[in-house]
Amino acid sequence: MESELMLDSKNVITMKLLHYFITEKNYNPIILQGVENEIWLENLDEDCKVVRIVSGYIHNDEQFNFDVFKTKRIVKKIKKKTFSLSMNVMSIFLDMGENVTKEINSDPKLMCINVKDEDDILKNDLIKKVFPDLNKKMKYTESGVELFAKITSDINQHNRDDASKLEKVFKSKVPYITYFLIAINIIFYVVPILFGEYDNIINQYCVHGPSVRAGQYYRLLTGIFLHGGIMHLFFNCYSLSIIGSQIESFLGKFKFLVIYLFAGLMGSLFSITFSGNVGSIGASGAIFGLMGALVYFGYYYRVYLGNVVKSQIVPLIILNLSLGFLMTGIDNYAHIGGLIGGVLITRALGVKDKTSTFEMINGWIMVLIFCIFAYYIAFVYGY
Repeated sequence: MESELMLDSKNVITMKLLHYFITEKNYNPIILQGVENEIWLENLDEDCKVVRIVSGYIHNDEQFNFDVFKTKRIVKKIKKKTFSLSMNVMSIFLDMGENVTKEINSDPKLMCINVKDEDDILKNDLIKKVFPDLNKKMKYTESGVELFAKITSDINQHNRDDASKLEKVFKSKVPYITYFLIAINIIFYVVPILFGEYDNIINQYCVHGPSVRAGQYYRLLTGIFLHGGIMHLFFNCYSLSIIGSQIESFLGKFKFLVIYLFAGLMGSLFSITFSGNVGSIGASGAIFGLMGALVYFGYYYRVYLGNVVKSQIVPLIILNLSLGFLMTGIDNYAHIGGLIGGVLITRALGVKDKTSTFEMINGWIMVLIFCIFAYYIAFVYGY
């Protein structure tokens, strides 16, 4: 009897809304300190990225204005954390008093819904527009404690499924392809030195514009496995071991290898275009492509990696590009070509469970356009 009494209309609406937003629309709860009587949910892939379910009593216009002020302040922090320039928010108020006379939807980015019962949700034009399927999803055959048990079970199962997916993505895996690429880089440096053929190998296989345009296209890829000295080799292999192992773990071995080779190829094309007739060697263009891939991946998992991408990866890219323009002997154009190529090919290959088919198709179109552009500037314009 006590359990039945706890399930008043407000609790029932709250449970049904939570069930819909979490299990049907893949929203995740946001943990906020000091926030009481309201539930915050986010899904950065939806047009309405944040939904608030407010059960606290809003007595008058002054209290409502303070709620709007507090909401905007919290949303500003969420935008900063998630790299979001714009963020639509829907606040569903379950206990708004009659003394609130102010127009509650004066801000188009902050949608406010005043709900007294389920009919208010089903008939609300704003909800119908943003969440057109909510009407059907609010209907249940269960009631009372049975409804509570079903909703709790479904939400817990959804959370377990999400946790399982995250574990598969972020679980540490042995980066065999990364080790293989590092081994190739070392072999291509050590073996020619042992046989006294180092200079000949560099001359025959480096990225060199006139030679490539003369038909030696293999240089576009062989050059990314050659290095100009032990420190050059060490820093590139160290960077590859750190960044490559992460990308290989997050995206898979095949996608990682494709990103590495494509970014290296694009870096080589930019190199022969903008570096004149000077030969170029090194894996840094491909490594910049991996950094671009990591930024793209981090965007989709910015709830978990947002601070890392913002505070470490992006500054590292900016710092290295800046040093490339300030210091001599660095092929910064290869870095730029590799970075752009890495981002575009990662979009085309997609992030599992995150990138839609439409986005992947757009990604392949962008890759094709970029390839045509890179070919044109390297073999037509650059020539």
